[in-house]
Amino acid sequence: MRTAAFVLVALGLAVLLVPPIFQLDQQLVDLRAAGLPPSLAHPLGTDEVGRDVLLRCVYGLRVSFLVGLVAALVSMAIGGTLGLAAGSAGGLVDRLLMRVVDGFSSLPHLLLGIFIVAMFAPSPVAVVVSVGITHWTSAARIVRSEVLSLRGRPFVEAAISGGASRSRVIYRHLLPHLVPHLLLAMVLMVPHAIWHETALSFLGLGLPPHLASLGNMINDGQRSLLAGNWWSSLAPGLFILAPTLAVSVLSQRWRDRLNPRMRSELAL
Repeated sequence: MRTAAFVLVALGLAVLLVPPIFQLDQQLVDLRAAGLPPSLAHPLGTDEVGRDVLLRCVYGLRVSFLVGLVAALVSMAIGGTLGLAAGSAGGLVDRLLMRVVDGFSSLPHLLLGIFIVAMFAPSPVAVVVSVGITHWTSAARIVRSEVLSLRGRPFVEAAISGGASRSRVIYRHLLPHLVPHLLLAMVLMVPHAIWHETALSFLGLGLPPHLASLGNMINDGQRSLLAGNWWSSLAPGLFILAPTLAVSVLSQRWRDRLNPRMRSELAL
């Protein structure tokens, strides 16, 4: 867990501090330094046009993280609203909304995302819309299940028996208990959104080519593999894998703290 936290803190500091402090041009082309292997001057080497791979990875992670975070927020807003409506309303409304969730879940996320971004020019907005529309179903299920569980709690039943309106029950009694679960679901969704953005950019349908996203870097690096420049693709791949594994480890610990009963049952 400490290793995962250290990785996230190190990457976070690099993303936040390197661009504004050093103000280095990650698009600077130097053909004299093209295709250099990792060295002290360039710890992760240079690409086919002499750009520093480490610097571009930092900028790429920054762009991918921002896109993934906004996309996760959009997904949580859509899924959380529908899940809260389904769980609190119940009956026919619950069944209809969950059938909509099941219908979206049955569609391949990547293919649906490709269809959505294909209707727009490559841009961060198109990727955010694509990921937000295709990844809200898990949030809807999480919120609905938590609402159904909370509806049977004594304090909620007491509020309803006391004449509290549905809106008061939702905002005063349900939402405060849903916030930790919503935050956990959003944290888990950010790496998924980054992978989705990377896949779309790798296919040339995500972010514009001039942006140093990790998907664009892997797409550019595959052309250098035939020349033996393996670092051009390996470095951005590691920058995707490292935060994903770190978030997975930390979110698992967070999940255990939210639901210690599940942790004890799994340990049996």
